[in-house]
Amino acid sequence: MLMNNYELKNSDFEKISRLIYEQCGIHLHEGKKELVKARLSKRLRAGSYTSFSDYYKYVTTQEGSDELIAMIDSISTNLTSFFREASHFVRLQNIIATAVEKSGQKKAVFHVWSAGCSTGEEPYTLAITFREAASHHHFEASILATDISTKVLKIAEKGVYGKERIKGVAVPLLKKYFQQGTGQSEGNVRVKSELRGMVTFKRFNLMDRFQDSHHFDFIFCRNVMIYFDKKTQNVLVNKFYDSLKSGGYFFVGHSESLTGLQHSFKYVEPSVYLK
Repeated sequence: MLMNNYELKNSDFEKISRLIYEQCGIHLHEGKKELVKARLSKRLRAGSYTSFSDYYKYVTTQEGSDELIAMIDSISTNLTSFFREASHFVRLQNIIATAVEKSGQKKAVFHVWSAGCSTGEEPYTLAITFREAASHHHFEASILATDISTKVLKIAEKGVYGKERIKGVAVPLLKKYFQQGTGQSEGNVRVKSELRGMVTFKRFNLMDRFQDSHHFDFIFCRNVMIYFDKKTQNVLVNKFYDSLKSGGYFFVGHSESLTGLQHSFKYVEPSVYLK
């Protein structure tokens, strides 16, 4: 008999949910039980665990710290795409142009943070946006891209994507910023080195202390906070506020809002805020 149809008892789901919340702030309500079961059953099979209870016991030991990271990877991995919520990048390009013209500097440097960058499509889209804007103005951009999942960061750092993942990229930009795969890499594209060089990928837990106070000109944290409860969102939004320079912009997902949270951001338009 194959031991691969694991039962996720309510008591085990509660323990796992509490652990995930304590580790990375993700709030897993009852409606996420099947998702947790489906994603973690793969981990149980891979490690030959007998039950969710057995698995939980292991990830809460010193010996199980690597598996704990793998568990968080499994739960936190989210879908993304190039130029997702495209109006943000149009808005960004306009802000860049205005900022460069106002500064009067020959060479400005913008610091950007893509928080919850997943497999890298967002930070690379940011790099393309800055690159395109730089064809009209002289400046540099440095992009920090973070995620709690080591699994997605490995994909992001390689910058290799199947053609189905680049549907949102206009043909001229594809030719300009991506290399077409040949031979064994047929059907894939790779982000060109000039873009990869603009992005630094790093594992970071948003529940940890932020190091870079008043450092960033732009922070993108889109479709991430929907996984947190109000208490965690409130703490996080204020940490982001402190990480922005005065006059810096904060972008959240189109379906997200800071309404109901205590913060000092100024509302610009839906999903865009100013410090």
